[in-house]
Amino acid sequence: MINVTKPFLPPREEYEYYVDQIWKNNWLTNNGPIVNELELRLKDTLDLEHLLFLSNGTIALQIAFKALKLTGEVITTPFSYVATSSSLAWEGLTPVFVDIDRNTLNLDHRLIKNAITDQTTAILATHVYGNPCEIEAIENIARRYGLEVIYDAAHCFGTTYKGTSVFGYGDVSTASFHATKLFHTIEGGAVFANDPTIISTMSRMRNFGHDGPAQFTGIGINGKNSEFHAAMGLVNLKHIADIMATRKRQYQLYVQKLENLEVEFQQINPDAKFNYAYLPIIFKTEKDLLAAVKALNNHYIFPRRYFYPTLNHLEYVKNTACPVAESISKRILCLPLFHELSDSAIELICRVLLRTQRYHFADKAKKVLAVKANGKITV
Repeated sequence: MINVTKPFLPPREEYEYYVDQIWKNNWLTNNGPIVNELELRLKDTLDLEHLLFLSNGTIALQIAFKALKLTGEVITTPFSYVATSSSLAWEGLTPVFVDIDRNTLNLDHRLIKNAITDQTTAILATHVYGNPCEIEAIENIARRYGLEVIYDAAHCFGTTYKGTSVFGYGDVSTASFHATKLFHTIEGGAVFANDPTIISTMSRMRNFGHDGPAQFTGIGINGKNSEFHAAMGLVNLKHIADIMATRKRQYQLYVQKLENLEVEFQQINPDAKFNYAYLPIIFKTEKDLLAAVKALNNHYIFPRRYFYPTLNHLEYVKNTACPVAESISKRILCLPLFHELSDSAIELICRVLLRTQRYHFADKAKKVLAVKANGKITV
């Protein structure tokens, strides 16, 4: 069986080294030494000055909203994981959906201005599949209208934009270090900001508002993470260069093998160094996608319709038409991609897709001929 993803696990003995340290320290959580070491290593790896390691990527978004004191409406994308919208609603904010660019799959910056009202306080944009948004355009609009910018950069570990980590942009960027991500800490996430005041605020917020053992400054929540999760991050960080090199090679092999498949690929920002975290393909029709999924499943291959459905149809948000996102969502499929995926497995997946396309076209041709034989002009 080939699933859409499989978590990277480092050599067990490397992780056990840190587990031994945890036993010796007898320090399991509450900003322990291994958490501190991970934060320092991440800053060095990403070449960023400020970040905080958190329990997950959703709490990262919620803390960002609180730290920036958002109210009212937040312009966002309908094409993202549900946490992008649900975290807004959870915090009492109103998601206002703007459609996506059909090529990059990111929030279409050209549509943002029309969605701004006197209740708008921020723009929350997702770098979809790790592909950077039109950062300058979004931030220019935000400055013009006095809005905050938060980037949901859950997929972006290792991606740079104009030579800088994507995490370094926006008023706050957030990341997910979930087990399915390119870099993971089993469960985990992070917030990034260039303003040390915002980082200081978020640091207190992740620990109930503590500003010393018996001092509280502002509202807080439990957003901390454990020594065990940080240990997994430290070990995985040692392997991240190999993980990313393997992922790029796998991605390029897919593109090469699927050259003759009638699908489109996401257009990657030309100013980005991409991390190849996902391999999405966009079919011409949903019918084509469903035929491909069925054929792959028959070979015990399980891709994922990601992201499907679009977020603008969630029961707790205002239903706003986003025709491009809705169309893409019905036709996009993420193929299996993970560190241990073999070249032969990729070749099998591609053969199944290409064979399914040939059968589909042949069946369609037969129907056209049958219709013409009956004297009709169209199918």
